[in-house]
Amino acid sequence: MDAATQSDAPASAFDRLNAAQRAAARYGTRDAHGGFQAGPLLVIAGAGTGKTNTLAHRVAHLVLEGVAPERILLLTFTRRAAEEMTRRAQKIVAEVLKARGNAPTVRLPWSGTFHSIANRLIRRHAARVGLEPSFSVLDRGDAADLMDVERHAQGLSGLEKRFPRKDTCLAIYSHRVNTQGTLRATLDHAFPWCAEWEDELTRLFRAYVERKLANQALDYDDLLLYWHAMLDDTALAREIGEAFDHVLVDEYQDTNALQAEILKSLKPDGRGLTVVGDDAQAIYSFRAARVENILEFPRHYAPPAQVIALEENYRSTQAVLDAANALIAEGTRQYAKTLRATRGRGERPRYVSVADDAAQADYVVTRVLEARERGVPLRHQAVLFRNSHHSDVLELELVRRNIPYVKYGGLKFLEAAHVKDLLAVLRWADNPKNRVAAFRALQLLPGIGPATAERCVTHFEAAGHRWETLAGFAPPPLAADHWPAFAQLMHAISAPEGPWQGQIGQARDWYLPILEQKYEAAQARAGDLWQLERIAMQYATRERFLTELALDPPRATGDLAGAPLLDEDYLILSTVHSAKGQEWDSVYLLNLADGNFPSEFATGSPGQIEEERRLLYVAMTRAKRELHLIAPLKYYLPQQTRRGDAHVYGAQSRFMTRAVMTRLEPAVWPPMEAAELARDAGAPRVDVAARLRGLWT
Repeated sequence: MDAATQSDAPASAFDRLNAAQRAAARYGTRDAHGGFQAGPLLVIAGAGTGKTNTLAHRVAHLVLEGVAPERILLLTFTRRAAEEMTRRAQKIVAEVLKARGNAPTVRLPWSGTFHSIANRLIRRHAARVGLEPSFSVLDRGDAADLMDVERHAQGLSGLEKRFPRKDTCLAIYSHRVNTQGTLRATLDHAFPWCAEWEDELTRLFRAYVERKLANQALDYDDLLLYWHAMLDDTALAREIGEAFDHVLVDEYQDTNALQAEILKSLKPDGRGLTVVGDDAQAIYSFRAARVENILEFPRHYAPPAQVIALEENYRSTQAVLDAANALIAEGTRQYAKTLRATRGRGERPRYVSVADDAAQADYVVTRVLEARERGVPLRHQAVLFRNSHHSDVLELELVRRNIPYVKYGGLKFLEAAHVKDLLAVLRWADNPKNRVAAFRALQLLPGIGPATAERCVTHFEAAGHRWETLAGFAPPPLAADHWPAFAQLMHAISAPEGPWQGQIGQARDWYLPILEQKYEAAQARAGDLWQLERIAMQYATRERFLTELALDPPRATGDLAGAPLLDEDYLILSTVHSAKGQEWDSVYLLNLADGNFPSEFATGSPGQIEEERRLLYVAMTRAKRELHLIAPLKYYLPQQTRRGDAHVYGAQSRFMTRAVMTRLEPAVWPPMEAAELARDAGAPRVDVAARLRGLWT
């Protein structure tokens, strides 16, 4: 086993590191020829333990030990992470060399994302793999369009039963490529509703590949595929592997099967390979990431890789970490670690029981404003949630109380395409002359494009905007089976005497099959539509409902919604997945109940349950000082609101075990008034127990 060296670098350069960080940064030894050698190293970097700083110091240490910067390969998952790592390493090296009286600029030419490095290597060896150096790289949009061209060419866009859309086809293709499994496994595991199309998808993907080859074009996934294929060639693998003395990988728990095999091919014996990650933060299996990569890493080499755990946490208070440690300790397969805080004890996280999501929104807004008055800016506070639609009621309350916010991990509720689809149906029903809404609503049906939509609208206008005339319109063959139901829906919900509260439910029931075919993550998106129906119940008329929504129009799209720079401060709203790597003074986690944590869609296997546990762990460890876990006691059933106040009671999350709950501070919202408590304390007692006993004497 290699031992940590005693570099002749000034001690001050590494004094900032704790013992474990220093051992990881300086792991290795000089060989008989004066070169620096290191066996495979796995750094288990717990949440908030200074992973980036440690990896940057390791890069700097390698340079200071005489490793040529151009022979260091640094792989990350984002360009920003690569730039930050390089910047820190350059700063450390400069500090040391300046103390020696020499301060040259150090460049790391081979630092970047897996895909950017793959692109460079493929271009360098293009002739060896049958490509021209000027090949094109398709972005996701271009790749989806090319997939769509092949859908049409293969006759798959004109089937009687609707075939998956281009984006779904590309997602299936990507999942199968990155898992290195079979198409059948991808369909069964991630896209069960597409399982019947296995043969057609195989034919489509084969044609898609041929089209790319003919065009000298690679898509996002091809970059890894080509890199992997290059390393299958013994001579080329040796040539590429020998170009790098050291390979360092950040966020190793997020690698997929393809990336792990690439690394193994680059460094078959593991010498010079350092990977850094945290198995407790492996939460991206839906992107084909494999937690097994990090769990099984040591035994892939002989002798096994050295494992160094970073457990000293610089982010959170110990009270927050105690709860997080108790949660993750109950996991099944993991690297044992206990995070220790450097920030002091702090207050215990609060486990807050609220009546429903309206009370939940009230609690969050009240606590956020209280924290702001104590000097915690809004942007230092975050509300986290499992699915994007979980923030719907809260967003409405924030708008009502004039609290600016930004939302990560999804669009603002009213900007989501599927919500806009349903609203288009309602808006056309509300105003038959609304051509914009009509065009969007009509093109939801298969086989109807802009030209057919124009023809239909012209027919409708010529008939005096009478809804019953839609039934007489002749749609294209692909839409023929769907048209009667659509015409009947529009006629039914347009009737002014009809009950408004039921209309959105009718429209939603009609739209759900289209939603499943048109978009990925249909179950989560369906939750948005149920929530829209609940919101609509607050308005007496359809016109009032649609007008109120129109008065607060969408302002932005993309992962960052809203316009935070228009205000001095803003609250952060984020899905837990998008919050990974972030930290805030105060964190509020919504809907901590079974069905959300863990998700009801993740209860099919022990492995999925464990990933849900890790997801909750990630959420909890984002908090620096205050953590609020909020558990509604009941959830309304939007699909049943026409029958009254239908609801179910929330079950306590299975992750909130006795060991975890003892580290939390229980609370109820809204709290009982002091006067009410005092009154009850002084009032005569009613001996109910005696009455119960009397029933049986």
